[in-house]
Amino acid sequence: MPAELTQTVDLKALKEKARSLRLDVLDMTTKAASGHPSSSFSSVEILTALYFGGVLRYRGDDPHWPERDRFILSKGHAAPALYAVLADAGYFDREELWGLRQVNRLAEGHPIQDKLPGIEATSGSLGKGISVGLGHVLGGRLNNSNYRVYVLLGDGECEEGQIWESALAAAHYKADNLTAIVDYNKYQETGPISREMALEPFVQKWRSFGWHAEEVDGHDIGAIIEKLKAVQRIMGQPSVIIAHTVKGKGVSFVEADYTFHGRSLTPEQAEKAREEILCS
Repeated sequence: MPAELTQTVDLKALKEKARSLRLDVLDMTTKAASGHPSSSFSSVEILTALYFGGVLRYRGDDPHWPERDRFILSKGHAAPALYAVLADAGYFDREELWGLRQVNRLAEGHPIQDKLPGIEATSGSLGKGISVGLGHVLGGRLNNSNYRVYVLLGDGECEEGQIWESALAAAHYKADNLTAIVDYNKYQETGPISREMALEPFVQKWRSFGWHAEEVDGHDIGAIIEKLKAVQRIMGQPSVIIAHTVKGKGVSFVEADYTFHGRSLTPEQAEKAREEILCS
């Protein structure tokens, strides 16, 4: 069902959907023997809330519907999670998932605009998401369109200067239909954020740049939905939701080892991971 027609939210069903999506990420990356499972796992509940919680307006059978809301995956390495969501939302056949990172297949390692239906922007070179999202906002103004734009950022990419340049620009243009969500799992490929380039005081930084800033448990689907709907009422400034997440969420040994950022699980590890996800 298109999200704009959804009237009620079944949180139990959404939690089960998140579990299923996490299993899809596991299967995709294990089959490909490549990818970014832990960064995808941490963002599953955020994407579930957006696409299936009555927040994002879209039509899976009409990817270019002019009135759709736009979603930009700035942390493009979490593509497996996005692909799983788009397939579940009816944009394309699930069989495409099992071609992740394979030659002559459509599910690239990072999203490529229109390579698969529902992908609004090519990403993977980090730091560009807000810039792209603001471009969508300003383009919508020229066309007298009132769609909303959502951008999912990684915490590591928030060390990039372009993030803060675009944050200044978004505040300057009072882009109140722009919402950024930060998957704040506290780790990047090379180690803890606090060691590599500390972001704190993170919320205050966003506010000082002219943004309305909120925090949320990034694995509490109901709380995420509430925050996403609440910021729709903010006028005159863009909004950011800092979603506190766990890298590798759902699999204990992946949560404990940040080096799974850029490597897949072995088939043996995947079986253990499957048991944990199913029992969580």
